[in-house]
Order: sequence, then C-alpha cells, then structure tokens
Amino acid sequence: MTPSVSENKMPVPCHIAIIMDGNGRWAKKRGLPRSAGHAAGAESFRKIANYCRTLGVKYLTVYAFSTENWKRSQEEIGGIMRLLGTYLNEAIRDMEKNRVRFRFFGDLTRLSPQLQKLCIEAQNRSKDYDVQVNFCLNYGGRDELVRAARGFAQDVKDGRYAPEDLTEDLLAGYLYSADVPDPELIIRPSGELRTSNFLLWQSAYSEYVFMDILWPDFGPEDLDRAIAEYHRRNRRFGGA
Repeated sequence: MTPSVSENKMPVPCHIAIIMDGNGRWAKKRGLPRSAGHAAGAESFRKIANYCRTLGVKYLTVYAFSTENWKRSQEEIGGIMRLLGTYLNEAIRDMEKNRVRFRFFGDLTRLSPQLQKLCIEAQNRSKDYDVQVNFCLNYGGRDELVRAARGFAQDVKDGRYAPEDLTEDLLAGYLYSADVPDPELIIRPSGELRTSNFLLWQSAYSEYVFMDILWPDFGPEDLDRAIAEYHRRNRRFGGA
C-alpha cells in the first residue's frame, strides 16, 4: 500500500488536472442507469477536491464536459447538467466555509441561462480565495486553440499587434487558462490511454499517469499513488 502523501511529507504538485472518466461503465457494471454513475462521479470529485485542498494543491483542473459530449443522449446530458447545477448551488451556499475559487474553462454560451448564471456567480463570489478549481465545461483543447488564434487575429486586425509579435507567452494569454500555471500532473482513470482533447497546449510538459480504475471508485489513496508515480519521473524539460 502506498503511504499517504501527508505521511511521507511528499511535496505535492502545484497544479493537478484530472480527466474524470468511467462514470458510465461504472454504472453499467452494476446494472444502474448512467445517471447513477455521474452522481457517483460527482461524489468522487467532492472527495478529491477536499483532499487536494488538505494536501496544499493550489490548482485542480477537472474535465467535466467536453465539446464532444454533446453527442450523447439528451437524457444523459440533461442529467449531467442538473448534477452540475445542484453542485454549484451547494458550493455557492457553502463558499465561505470551503474558500475555494472557481474558474470555468470552455464556452459557457451553450449552457442554459440558469447554469450560466450559476457559473458566473460562483466565479465572482470566490474570486478572492486561494485554492482554485478549474472546471472544463463545454471544453475542447482544439477549440480553445482556435479561439485563441481568432482572438490574436482580431487584435492584429484592430492594430494592437503585428503578426510577428506572436510568442508562446502572448498566445497563452488568449487561452482560458491565462494566468494559471500549466499542470505538472495529469491523471486519467478508467484504463483509457489517450488525452481526449484535454489541455493540449498546457500539457506540453505535464506528466501523465493513466490508472486502471473507474472515476467513481477513485479515492484519496489513488491520488496518493499518482503523486508517488509523479515523483518517480525524471522531469528534464528537454534537457540532458
């Protein structure tokens, strides 16, 4: 059994990102509707978010709903959005106690007006808190890069920049994650070995840990194992 990060006094990454995958398969294995899997996954998120705060993780980014997830059934999409609305209502109510800052990466305009309002309220009311949770909601890495390119192109057209002014740092400022450090560790449960259009720019030097466990079963001990694996890596950033 891997000792806990706190027991080992192991330093934690500043920014951890997680692809929360496997809710549907978790439900299917138990003969339950997919909505039950999403509800169990939401509870796993609560536990992990609280554990990250306890460990001292400064940024936690989670893949909540991708631009491709709109291909799912309307029933499943509706259930996911209702769960998100319930969570945000509770988070806003308990915000002073939890002191977690909320950010949303993605195009919120496709969400219902009520959900958009909750997202904006959560961001505004938590803006002075320290620990930050970034929800990737209606998010896709390629879509983010296209939007960033369009933003820079518009600024060139408006005379703010010339094309040759573009640098990596400048382009990063057009991303949803502007001012957020890149994740050192990205975790994907569920046994799938792909990145699924998640943080394509930001993950250039992230350490990926793929784990054969479905997200609703993912607990603090699994996060400890992922962080332990992260510490076994030799991060050279292209150097010798």
